[in-house]
Amino acid sequence: MRDTPVTRRRFLAGATGLAASLGGCISTSPQPPGQVGGGPGGDGSEIESLRAGGSSTVFPVVQRGASYWVSNYPTTDREYWGPTQYGISTDRRLADYWAGLYGFEADDDVSPPYEVSVGLSHSGTGLERLRNQQIDMGNASAPVAAEFPDASEEELAHFTDHVVAVDAQPIVVSTEVYEAGVTKLTAEQVRGIYQGEITRWSEISSYDGPDREIQAVGRAEGSGTDTAFRTNMLGSPNAAMSVDARKGQNQQVKTTVANSNNAIAYMALAFVDDSVPALELEFEGTTYVPGENLSDPSYPLARDLHCYTWDGTSKKEAAFLRMILSDFGQENFVVPEGYSRLTDERQTEQFDVLPEPDT
Repeated sequence: MRDTPVTRRRFLAGATGLAASLGGCISTSPQPPGQVGGGPGGDGSEIESLRAGGSSTVFPVVQRGASYWVSNYPTTDREYWGPTQYGISTDRRLADYWAGLYGFEADDDVSPPYEVSVGLSHSGTGLERLRNQQIDMGNASAPVAAEFPDASEEELAHFTDHVVAVDAQPIVVSTEVYEAGVTKLTAEQVRGIYQGEITRWSEISSYDGPDREIQAVGRAEGSGTDTAFRTNMLGSPNAAMSVDARKGQNQQVKTTVANSNNAIAYMALAFVDDSVPALELEFEGTTYVPGENLSDPSYPLARDLHCYTWDGTSKKEAAFLRMILSDFGQENFVVPEGYSRLTDERQTEQFDVLPEPDT
């Protein structure tokens, strides 16, 4: 399965002419190996573009970073590149600065030292394509060991993990269900629904509406969101589930729940809005409330968001990842998409995984 090309053009509000059409600048379908995507590297040779793909949960973070990268904003555009407020002293354009840390040369024009392309599918596909070296970076919302449970330690050692954010995965329902009184479920009730033991909304005591069957919506097998849900809620990445529909991407889950009157689903927090209200979840005596404490480490559906590289991390990959992991990246790419930024301690741990900058 190939990453599905994303053709929707994205515009950043208030952007200058440098970003007139970000979607047109970002090639979201993977480029073939050997295709040149940018200017000369630190050694004066041409380099390929950075190709990423995989998880629809991680996609908003990486795609937003790619949008900024290809726009290569100047320091005069303080709305998108105000480095001094993050303790960065530079007069270089955005991508020129981050790539320059690893020796990539810039032409002092709008074009970045190399392009970044982002594909969209799900975690298993992204990691499989990374393993086949068809892309440079595999985005995943579950650990590679959970996605490839049969892989040996030797095989898993080829994957280099970079945690870029934290997602508090909520449980959502159709608006009609929420308005009929189901605003909170216990972990036992959620398990009962997804194990086929609770099949009608009338079996939930808080429900006060028409007697309807429960439409249990799940993510596609192999998606990081599905793996994380089974692991954290059902006890095993291979736990048996009873679902009425499986969807490949968070966007498809959201559409299904929003267009139904009887659905329940698990999805990435970044995709929640009024059309798919999130529930409170009672787990081991604590009630977790959307917008309040879902990012608490004890929340059972909290999970790390990963960008994996293969056999270490190249300078090309490190420059882009260092931007996302920085305070600048966390505040501009992670927080606006509805995810939790890394703590200072975890930031430091992730910087230590990257190669040291040249400058």
